[in-house]
Amino acid sequence: GCFVFKPSVKKRKLSQRTAHDSRNGNDDSEGTELRFFTCQSLWNQIKLETEKVQEDLNKQLLDNLVNFLSRSHSEFQEKTNEWTCRMKFREIPTAPLVLGVNVTDHEMTFRSLSDLLQNNITPYVALLEAKDCPGIKNLMQKLMGQLMNCYIDVDSMEDEDYVQVSQKRIRCSMSSLIKWYKNVTEKTDSETPSQKRTSSSTYWQSPPVVVVFKDMESFTTKVLQDFIVISSQHIHELPLVLIFGIATSPMIIHRLLPHSVSSLLCIELFQSLSCKEHLSTIIDKLLLSDQFPFKLGAKVLQVLINIFLYHDFSVQNFIKGFQLCIVEHFYSQPLSVLCCQQVDFKKRVNSLSHDQCESIRRLPSFRRYVEKQESEKQIALLTTDNFLKEETQKLLEDLHVYHDNYVSVLRCLHVFTSSLPKYPLGKQIRDLHCACLENPVWETEEYESSLQLARMLNKSDLVSMVQQCVEILLSSSGKEFDKTVEKLKEFLTQFQNLEEAFQERDVSLSSQKELQKKTDLYHLQKTLLELKESRRSKKLTKFEMLRFEVVDYIDSLVRKYLVPAEHRTLHEILYFNTASVLREHLNAAPRTALHTALNNPHWYLKNQALKCDGGSISNKAPDICIVYKLHLECGRLINLVDWLEAFSTVVMAAEEPNADTASSDQVDDIIHARFIRAVSELELLGFIKPSKQKTDHVARLTWGGC
Repeated sequence: GCFVFKPSVKKRKLSQRTAHDSRNGNDDSEGTELRFFTCQSLWNQIKLETEKVQEDLNKQLLDNLVNFLSRSHSEFQEKTNEWTCRMKFREIPTAPLVLGVNVTDHEMTFRSLSDLLQNNITPYVALLEAKDCPGIKNLMQKLMGQLMNCYIDVDSMEDEDYVQVSQKRIRCSMSSLIKWYKNVTEKTDSETPSQKRTSSSTYWQSPPVVVVFKDMESFTTKVLQDFIVISSQHIHELPLVLIFGIATSPMIIHRLLPHSVSSLLCIELFQSLSCKEHLSTIIDKLLLSDQFPFKLGAKVLQVLINIFLYHDFSVQNFIKGFQLCIVEHFYSQPLSVLCCQQVDFKKRVNSLSHDQCESIRRLPSFRRYVEKQESEKQIALLTTDNFLKEETQKLLEDLHVYHDNYVSVLRCLHVFTSSLPKYPLGKQIRDLHCACLENPVWETEEYESSLQLARMLNKSDLVSMVQQCVEILLSSSGKEFDKTVEKLKEFLTQFQNLEEAFQERDVSLSSQKELQKKTDLYHLQKTLLELKESRRSKKLTKFEMLRFEVVDYIDSLVRKYLVPAEHRTLHEILYFNTASVLREHLNAAPRTALHTALNNPHWYLKNQALKCDGGSISNKAPDICIVYKLHLECGRLINLVDWLEAFSTVVMAAEEPNADTASSDQVDDIIHARFIRAVSELELLGFIKPSKQKTDHVARLTWGGC
């Protein structure tokens, strides 16, 4: 038989509270501030490193754009023959900037571009978005407002073509813009040399006006055509440069603009770095670095990468997810106070409290470690806090050393796997990293096939790979690789000796061939038969034997150093492995959240008055919640009159009946208005729709529970 014993309500509440407190780390109140400080400082370091990496990745692109601007501007300044020729054709210097489909990352690129231009080249930079420029009038208002540093209320100026600049109204037109530009540049030219040095020494003389269309695909064709045609007529007076932000393909320019308009543009194409390469660099700098002690587990990293690859290709969202992992780790793990650099954690281990020591003893990886020790050491680890602190310090040091060695050998393995055909373990190092974190990689079929392919590499590729491995191990901080480097250098020496011996053999073979040419047919047949027999025997050459030795040695390094992090003691302190919590935060379930909010508003509002037992409906709930619960009791078609009566009954349940007829009619009108609004909101959310079968009915659209 199966017997169920339900615990009492008091015990259940107590156990839930204990679990919630242990998850939130409330049992370690004295370490909460230190955990918060550690989390904050760690994220600040990661944020600075991330911004630095992104600046380095965008540096070449921004430098190329600056060179393009300088060429265009110098031609305008010097009035060269090329500029004169361009003026005749009314061509505008244009830089289409292909940034990729990761639209959420574009804002940072445009911000960096704008800062670079405004700090070093020109103060006249305007960033335009399609949502703000439905027409040419709105575009000119936005453009002049940004260039003249004035605020424009587009709603209040729908019927006006003017902007307010220092108590003056200026008409939004290209002629007004040219007049303003001439006044500003003449004022700058009339300044004394000392004033120029203090005010605009970093800017070019007669700086260009740069207009950036951040999302070109979203602009209407008419707006772009009108602006380009108008600007081309004044290009000899205004040094205008256009930058098009493109997410799809450069061909969008010719799809949006007819030839008569696109011929007015002098186009030079620019391409940003691929978002996948961008992500690989971020993972390399953040996760495969000894600079930051915090690490991601295999499942968590796979969740973030899957969201990146199958959702938005956004590096910024990946970084936000990484930040969420840091916050969740320090929030839920009381021992995360030890997730710091080696210099700091030694002091923190010595200052651990008894409760924190007990938390260490409860870790699954530490329990497995204790079970493998001798009985005397087991007793000391479980009863003596000082001995536990000493052992914890050693284990954490071993964990940091493990990670340094892991990264070095991982890079060596990636040198081999990334050059193999079909990439059994993935082309990027992030794929290899995930495979090594999840399971012992040497037990997978992909690894076996990679070894088989590596045993067929030619000599030049193999020598190049071994040399790269030597460089990686020499640059690593691990002290265990001295013998490994010596062994790899010994392999290189053997390859060199093989090459010299092979050259001597070629000389001897060539002399034999010269002799064979002078021999008769009998000796030639005999030589061919000997060659055939040697091929049948399939004896390995010295190079093949040496190649097997190299591959087997790399395999031994993999088995020794690429053990998954979950097999290491105290990995819970540095590694965040709770993928389910991350999915709850990042993988949205809008229908479930909507049903919970409407069916149980107390879940979000935390108002005790909204609590209700079973299927009862509280009259204190918001109107839309009452209407939603009533509609769940109906069938496919809902009678609006019956629905209104049920709504009125629930709302008036706690109110006393009023004898005054006039006031009661007024109350009915208010309830009727509230009902209409709630039903309209429910229709907007997609739960109901008007029915064509009956005019006083609505059709229900959703079925089933969440």
